[in-house]
Amino acid sequence: MKNILEQIVEKKKQEVAKQKRLFPARQFEQSRFFQRFPLSFAEHIVRGSGIIAEHKRQSPSKGVIHTAMQHREVIAGYQHAGASAVSVLTDESFFGGNLFHLESVREQVNIPLLRKDFIIDPYQISQSKAAGADAVLLIARILSTQQIQDLTSLAQGHGMEVLLELHDDSELEKVTPLVDVVGINNRNLHDFSVDLNQSIAICQQIPDSYTKIAESGINAPETAARMYAEGFHGFLIGEFFMRHPNPPAQCLSFINKLNQLKNAPI
Repeated sequence: MKNILEQIVEKKKQEVAKQKRLFPARQFEQSRFFQRFPLSFAEHIVRGSGIIAEHKRQSPSKGVIHTAMQHREVIAGYQHAGASAVSVLTDESFFGGNLFHLESVREQVNIPLLRKDFIIDPYQISQSKAAGADAVLLIARILSTQQIQDLTSLAQGHGMEVLLELHDDSELEKVTPLVDVVGINNRNLHDFSVDLNQSIAICQQIPDSYTKIAESGINAPETAARMYAEGFHGFLIGEFFMRHPNPPAQCLSFINKLNQLKNAPI
């Protein structure tokens, strides 16, 4: 029996093969966004609030998370709330997203958009560029070091940046010099438990030359403030915001409280 990540990757291979037949990669060059120069994902994280707010409609483990607000309202609302960037889930089969959610808001916001998907093929990099992405997610668990290097080089050749996601310290060897941002997912893929101490330990093994973010299981500004003090530059937060009837309002409240904690006297 394949685990959920293996099932997603297998399905993604089938989807990409079909997309290649229907929309050859050369067609992406005709996109109105293909000549656009992307914003710096890493720079906005470091200079801004550090919050990468995620648009996430559903997940395999939690089912439907949020359908009340349209994606445009959520993503534009995140910008107004002060998010440094927005992560847009574009996997449809398992997460209920699609590239339209990203492409349709590109001209509506002026902060970086991260395409969060299961990228396994160079085709998806060009596809991301054509949709207006400023950065793409690469998951160390499903890619070899060579694939990470090749996909990173291709993304950066298009002006985009790369967020490389790690799940444990065995994947540290896959952090190549080219990567812009390193994300540490706090959630264990096997039992879905959250271990912040393990994430902090991994963070401390990553050179300070990288922008470092924490992902998953962050549901309190106090937690983010603690991890900020331990060396993280930013935080990718999805479900905690999307569970709220008004995700941008939840994001705004979180950022305001986090700023208070970061600026509080020691």
